[in-house]
Amino acid sequence: MTLDRLRERGSAYADQQRLDKLTGQSNNDAFNPIALYFDQTAVYDLQQAAVDAGYSNIIVMVFDGMDWNTTRAASIYKTGNADQPSGRGSGLAFQDDRRAITDFGFVCTSAAAGGARTDVDAQTVLSVNEGTHSGFDVRLGGTAPWHERTGSPYLLGKDRSRAHTVTDSASSATSLFSGIKTYNGAINVDVEGNQVQPIARQLQAEQDFMIGVVTSVPVSHATPAAAYANNVSRKDYQDISRDLVGLPSAAHREPPLPGVDVLIGGGWGEGKQADKVQGRNFAQGNPYFHQDDLRASDLKHGGRYRVAQRTKGKSGRDLLLETAQQAADHGERLLGFFGTKGGHLPFATADGDFQPTIDVKNAERYSPEDVRENPTLADMTEAALLVLEQSIDGFWLMVEAGDVDWANHSNNLDNSIGAVLSGEQAFRVVMDWVDRNNAWDHTAVILTADHGHYLVIDHPEEIASAGRTARSKKRSDDAAPVQEP
Repeated sequence: MTLDRLRERGSAYADQQRLDKLTGQSNNDAFNPIALYFDQTAVYDLQQAAVDAGYSNIIVMVFDGMDWNTTRAASIYKTGNADQPSGRGSGLAFQDDRRAITDFGFVCTSAAAGGARTDVDAQTVLSVNEGTHSGFDVRLGGTAPWHERTGSPYLLGKDRSRAHTVTDSASSATSLFSGIKTYNGAINVDVEGNQVQPIARQLQAEQDFMIGVVTSVPVSHATPAAAYANNVSRKDYQDISRDLVGLPSAAHREPPLPGVDVLIGGGWGEGKQADKVQGRNFAQGNPYFHQDDLRASDLKHGGRYRVAQRTKGKSGRDLLLETAQQAADHGERLLGFFGTKGGHLPFATADGDFQPTIDVKNAERYSPEDVRENPTLADMTEAALLVLEQSIDGFWLMVEAGDVDWANHSNNLDNSIGAVLSGEQAFRVVMDWVDRNNAWDHTAVILTADHGHYLVIDHPEEIASAGRTARSKKRSDDAAPVQEP
């Protein structure tokens, strides 16, 4: 699986007609006749290409918010090498792994509109924000991620000469999974308010693929939502989770969607008294996945899922993998629900000690139970594959390292690097699974970011030094004699 099909067709940004159709604008000035970069919707095209080529296992890994410089920061930290100025880079497993044919390219992303007024109860779009431009202008943003425009207001959406529409994760994920540009906040809904079908549902309906969705953040957040659901608002979390598990929702009242075969992620333990954004059917309790819906999904109460959720005193990894094995043995669906305060998995941090440094939102603190009672993203990926590998017809799996985005929103490079490295471990699980099952002739693995945070690295040598110090400390700790009790 390579990018050759995309290269032969050429970039949409080098074809004025294709660009205008993609962005819904005439004579879009993002046109660049020598563009070598792709639009983010090309990731959707890659999945379609995999289907056309007969691949029966399609695995899409999304590192939410991991722009090129965030990738570079993690690589510098891991290798101690600050001299990585451009290109694919090295040091991380997804940069270096060559056990199968690999390829590298880069994409730009933008939304069709900055947002919209919506009615979540009626699932209608009332009006869409106007006055912004879709597409990416290299004259203002640079021809490649490493051709950085330091201090550029354009990349922050603040250049008044050309108000670039900076995408959010909902619009971005809709581009990844449905191949269209839409307004920020939309979950597989276009600017006219029409529902569109993501590729996972297409494969489920037409080819009987099993579908898996795994994330390190709440199960109903934007990226896992757009992998399968429809909603005019990314914030209508409870209805989105209902779509994911095949319960009636505001977007699919009767009949409901079939639901995914595997859903594993965060949001456990959260509670909220009221939420007007979620509409009249909001139920007091967990805002991401209501406890009544969780109960209705459970096999023990007549549902269709074998459920594993964070349990006091139990290892999250052991509990999830045991439940996954039971689901696989009995041909059942799997639902895993975990998390710490805020809904996501604990940040491992760059050195893996689960002790985040302070950031703009202060610092998160985890108890030993928070760490032990939650699986890692790699554990979640392993559990999902245990179930999905039982499929006769094939499967589509989305794995999201969603906490990269959360860390970058907080300007916390320690957490950001740790989240990238946690996602890297999940990537290793995927590649090892394909190897172990000798499945390269029918498995396509696509790894991408969905947007960036405009990270600027002024002193890469400081990141490299911190990485070397952490590795030295670990070697010292590993070599220290074990103290007898």
